[in-house]
Amino acid sequence: MRLGRKPGRDVQRRESMVRRWHGLDEVPADWGRSVITIGVFDGVHRGHQRIVGAAAEEARRRGLRSVVITFDPHPDEVVRPGTHPPLLASTKRRVELLECLGTDAVVVVPFTLELSKVPPDEFVQSVLVDRLHAAHVIVGEDFRFGHRAKGNVALLRELGEKYDFTAEGMPLVANGDTISSTYIRSLLDTGAVGEAAQALGRPHRVEGVVVRGHQRGRALGFPTANLETLPHTAIPADGVYGGWLVCDSDRYPAFRWPAAISIGTNPTFEGAGERTVEAYALDRDDLDLYGEHMAADFTARIRDTLKFDSVEALIEEMHRDVAAAREITAG
Repeated sequence: MRLGRKPGRDVQRRESMVRRWHGLDEVPADWGRSVITIGVFDGVHRGHQRIVGAAAEEARRRGLRSVVITFDPHPDEVVRPGTHPPLLASTKRRVELLECLGTDAVVVVPFTLELSKVPPDEFVQSVLVDRLHAAHVIVGEDFRFGHRAKGNVALLRELGEKYDFTAEGMPLVANGDTISSTYIRSLLDTGAVGEAAQALGRPHRVEGVVVRGHQRGRALGFPTANLETLPHTAIPADGVYGGWLVCDSDRYPAFRWPAAISIGTNPTFEGAGERTVEAYALDRDDLDLYGEHMAADFTARIRDTLKFDSVEALIEEMHRDVAAAREITAG
């Protein structure tokens, strides 16, 4: 059985050394001065990676430790319920990705309505100075903070002079390209998962628990894992994609298998209408995945979702989809 490998030892060691705090109350009282970076970091794309890496490097240069501050839930969900964008990564996934970027600690700050009303000066003093003892702060150049987002990089520098730390804003760029979470969402909306992967630095991932569907795929010879996706997930446009089915559980440890992934409403069948994310692990009909937390990683788009005149025509097309997914994931 050709299963995917576990993360390399260097990555596992790096993650095990990183401190993870849920809330500022978990920061040790004797935590020394820090180089800090702050943001939602949705997707932890290549622009985010550059900023977090710069903070980690600056901390090493100064002989200090680096800390990443992120928030859960997304601030827009609290300040303007119902207007927050689809999320490129779950909080758990976001923290795991941040931990691999050389930082010494990640603190997930619960974002509440009360926190949203804290003035910029008070936010800096209570979070950056009193808790994390900021020596230097690196943020995106469009970073905003405090009540009504009145704080910006210029104010952060000004407050740094007051509280004895320095601050800088960096553009969210990688190899000269400006990158934003909004841009990546727009790519996913059109099904351009290859371009999204280039901006992210890895394939876009959709997570969820495997639930029972109509089991049409099994009847057609292509048993699929039907993902009940996490709330507010950024799901690519309807279509068929080549990628990977991923799991790390007691039953399927370090499982990563080439897959054909379908998103849509199964228009060929009567009564279709519910949008689903289904992944077929190539050449595997022996998997019992119900109840497992799985992920689909999207590598490339194969075709649009189509309505076929017959089930036989659909099956023929599915064979072509599997061949295309096999070619996409080869090597």
